[in-house]
Amino acid sequence: MNKQTTSTTLSGFTVKCPTCHKDVEWSEKNPFRPFCSKRCQLIDLGEWAAEEHRIPDDDAAAMEEDRWSEDDFLSSADKGDRL
Repeated sequence: MNKQTTSTTLSGFTVKCPTCHKDVEWSEKNPFRPFCSKRCQLIDLGEWAAEEHRIPDDDAAAMEEDRWSEDDFLSSADKGDRL
């Protein structure tokens, strides 16, 4: 399959924007794909940054052990502990 055939095959179909669910053409004309706009792209990025979206993990106990807070870090630094 040549490059031209691949791009022709992929363009012209629509997907739903993950943020607002509006129909979006999947083509090179849309630099924000799969999002409909920069706004929806940034909303999604903000949700990931705020940890509103997570990739599922079966090992929840290990995840709990790995958590730390800035308060824990600062209190150990006040005691003279070095990490």
